[in-house]
Amino acid sequence: QVQIVESGGGLVQPGGSLRLSCTASGFTLDLYAIGWFRQAPGKEREGVSCISSSDHSGYTYYTDSVKGRFTISRDFAENTIYLQMNSLKPEDTAVYYCATAWGCGYGELALDNFGFWGQGTQVTVSS
Repeated sequence: QVQIVESGGGLVQPGGSLRLSCTASGFTLDLYAIGWFRQAPGKEREGVSCISSSDHSGYTYYTDSVKGRFTISRDFAENTIYLQMNSLKPEDTAVYYCATAWGCGYGELALDNFGFWGQGTQVTVSS
């Protein structure tokens, strides 16, 4: 079965950390750029971060609000993409999704470029 699954979400206090995982089965993630998106209640889905495919020199993208706090990485052996989230803020609360694309593009992530999505994992930052 071809699927990607997000995990690692949960409840964390402000200033805390979480590591999200995006794991694929049935295909290899190496060939694809992988984006992380989030959607808070009542808001549009927002592009958070992206990492290029293994052919494109490890290009990464972060939206301004997470720069310096989030880090995206790729584990080839585990066929997994990670999003390390540090110094979490209440405004980071959302459902986080990962998705595949042929490329990250340059600048703000375009949802239409991402075709295969996971089911999401909830991140709640609250005291």
